[in-house]
Amino acid sequence: MGQKDCLLAIDCGTQSIRALLFDLRGDLVAKIRVPIEPYYSVHPGWAEQDPLLYWRSLCEACQQLWSLENVSKEAIAGVALTTQRSTVVNVDATGEPLRPAIVWLDQRRTEGLDPVGGKWGLAFKLLGLSGLVARFQAEVEANWIHAHQPDIWAKTHKQLLLSGFLTHRLVGSFVDSVGSQVGFVPFDFKRLEWAKPGDWKWKAMPTSRDHLPDLVPPGQPLGEITGAAAEATGIPEGLPLIAAAADKACEVIGAGCVAPSIGCLSYGTTATINTTHAKYVEPMPMIPPYPAAVPGSHSLEIQIFRGYWMVSWFKQQFGHREQAIADERGIEPEALFDELVSEIPPGSMGLILQPYWSPGVKVPGPEAKGAIIGFGDVHTRAHIYRAILEGLAYALREGKESTEKRTGVKIEELRVAGGGSQSDVAMQITADVFGLPTGRPHVYEASGLGAAIDAAVGLGLHPDFETAVSEMTRVGRYFEPDPEVQRVYDQLYRRVYRKMYGRLKGLYRSIQRITGYPDLPGS
Repeated sequence: MGQKDCLLAIDCGTQSIRALLFDLRGDLVAKIRVPIEPYYSVHPGWAEQDPLLYWRSLCEACQQLWSLENVSKEAIAGVALTTQRSTVVNVDATGEPLRPAIVWLDQRRTEGLDPVGGKWGLAFKLLGLSGLVARFQAEVEANWIHAHQPDIWAKTHKQLLLSGFLTHRLVGSFVDSVGSQVGFVPFDFKRLEWAKPGDWKWKAMPTSRDHLPDLVPPGQPLGEITGAAAEATGIPEGLPLIAAAADKACEVIGAGCVAPSIGCLSYGTTATINTTHAKYVEPMPMIPPYPAAVPGSHSLEIQIFRGYWMVSWFKQQFGHREQAIADERGIEPEALFDELVSEIPPGSMGLILQPYWSPGVKVPGPEAKGAIIGFGDVHTRAHIYRAILEGLAYALREGKESTEKRTGVKIEELRVAGGGSQSDVAMQITADVFGLPTGRPHVYEASGLGAAIDAAVGLGLHPDFETAVSEMTRVGRYFEPDPEVQRVYDQLYRRVYRKMYGRLKGLYRSIQRITGYPDLPGS
């Protein structure tokens, strides 16, 4: 390594914190991963974590990085941070946490709030959006704290997302990236700034502008590593911390998806399809695009809320044999699961899965449930596993078509990131269902690489984002669709999958009325 030719990316995910060192070609020079417990729950549906656990784990990851033989602190030009989205931390004036962080997986709701009134309330009523706004209010973490822990709210100096909390620990200022503002916060997603005073979001929550950090666009400096942070992490004091974005947004540019014609699929806990656009376009009415990791741009995103969680669920419930063999051989179990499913024909012999294990806000609606249809006596757990992979691809293809309709831009190529991208079978199924060439990025750590790209541009090591993405990302392997298999999937998608939700929706509502699950707003 030469002088100042490496970038430190810190990636704080749901299950681990990683300290990653990249060079200017986007190659991963060194990596340390520190596992963390995703959350703990003191009440059903709650998901909380000690905010200082994230900080301590970040420090541990960095300190372990310096112990690696091929790592030189002198080679690091700057630092970038990317984190899980929508995890909230309330702090006092010194930045110390006042309560556990509310993790993005938390399901608590605050019912019985006064609806948004005035002209906004009338407009929402006329547009038929009152229920959606009420759902937004019920989900806002600040509303729950204000209603149930008023003493904590009274002491709250800042309510930060996890990115803002860790940024304060690193640079000593209450500042955060525009690209990290994904959550129930009063943010103007069109203008990419805090909402103007008359915006309805201020009426939907108790948050004031004073509760929020200052915002900096991706690629701009957030500050410099303080002496205290340097002592705790080992990162050299005075190194610049460059604003990046939330992990999904960083993953998109780390996978090389800056042109709106390239779709980025993320096979993570939540499966998503994202495209990057300079123009503000809502993927569905009242659901905004999120800030991209490229300044001034938007990331259109459609989510499958339980996404690749379903694969983990299958492995835990039905994959004990493969797990045991993998442990015995000292290999990753994914290869064995690929073997399990590769012998099953495309279409899983008529087994079709709709992956709505968690309901959506609008599409699918809040009453939605998962469904598997087409069972016969020939079906085994391997058919179920393949049906999960196919069902996720169908749902994301539906998201692709919706995105194309909303934007008028055709998606011509795919990149796939996240844990599921490591499965060759899942990659081939994706290519066949979409009928598009599908690429796997050259590095698994796409979100960390996206943060490093922000740092590279911010530090002037690459002149612009187009150059940085061109130089630092590439496809490790392409999967081309098989025309014969594609025809099978296309018929199943159009003639069966697309019709399932409409035909089952009434039954889902009956199930909800009879059993009370899922709990709907106002029910």
